[in-house]
Amino acid sequence: MIDITYAQWQGWLQLFFWPTLRILAFTMASPLWSMPSLPRQVRVLFGVGIAVAIAPALPAMPTIPIVSLEGLGLMVQQILIGVAMGLVLRIMIAVVLTAGEFISMQMGLGFATFYQPDSGTNTMVLSRILEMFTLLMFLAMNGHLIALEILAWSFEMLPIGTTSIDASFAETLARWGGTIFTSGMLMAVPIMTALLMINLSLGILNRASPQLSIFSVGFPMTLTAGLVLMTALIPSLGNFWGDLFSQQLQFMQGIIEQMSGANGS
Repeated sequence: MIDITYAQWQGWLQLFFWPTLRILAFTMASPLWSMPSLPRQVRVLFGVGIAVAIAPALPAMPTIPIVSLEGLGLMVQQILIGVAMGLVLRIMIAVVLTAGEFISMQMGLGFATFYQPDSGTNTMVLSRILEMFTLLMFLAMNGHLIALEILAWSFEMLPIGTTSIDASFAETLARWGGTIFTSGMLMAVPIMTALLMINLSLGILNRASPQLSIFSVGFPMTLTAGLVLMTALIPSLGNFWGDLFSQQLQFMQGIIEQMSGANGS
């Protein structure tokens, strides 16, 4: 009969518990794995599966009791690391949502909204469509595999229980949020410029012929032109999406290095 001591049980539990905590925090914060259509049980099994797969290659786990004050602090640290990494991917999706809102307002589709369960707010239809395209392109370009690779690499840069986090990463992450507006505007500028020219032309036409009802003509014209421009633009968005994914994944790697203090050393 094989006797298993309490110390052995605790060692096995610690071997998988701490990595699973960081992985689950990452999946909860990232847009791809936190979709409401994905059951919670699947997310938990996904996190546990990744932890089991990478556990043999991880550095030695700390011998800190899980149910203790020190263990509570370590839990918060792992959750903070995972959430910070997931927020980087969340910024990537926010860029596309912002671009969709800019285009929708210019097209006159600002009223076309519906409730989005994962964000708990009303989202414009065009933004939702662009979000789905972005997620599909992210999967097609193997961005999810690169993100998981960076997640596994984070255990080398930030070993569990042996390093402290450089708090300056919070300011860097907040400043990086500015790309939501800048990159979103860059994505929407071609269509917004064309629609602005159409609106200016309609304004000039209204001044030249006041008896013409511009409202009845302008709305369907801008809507039709916006749809045609979106159809023409989407095939050319591959390069933009590739650059966006590359920037976000590189920043995710950089934020891990900053947490570990590697950038300052």
